[in-house]
Amino acid sequence: MAKVCPITNKSSQVGGGYSNRTRATQFNPTGKRRRHVNLVKRRIFVPETGERVTLTISTKAIKTINKNGAYKTLKKAGLI
Repeated sequence: MAKVCPITNKSSQVGGGYSNRTRATQFNPTGKRRRHVNLVKRRIFVPETGERVTLTISTKAIKTINKNGAYKTLKKAGLI
């Protein structure tokens, strides 16, 4: 299973791991590090269909579902 949210399409990113001292002197860089998306496994009840759907989604997607509703959000993502 890929570490990608099916609703928001968030995935991991590569970023620099520089301390403030390194930024000041531009010496001895610390290299790159991968930053992973915050994925959680949730069971979501969809009242329009009367079923529960188990998804691994990002926490941002949970806020989107709370705001717009489960059916509308999952339908737009193509999960229903």
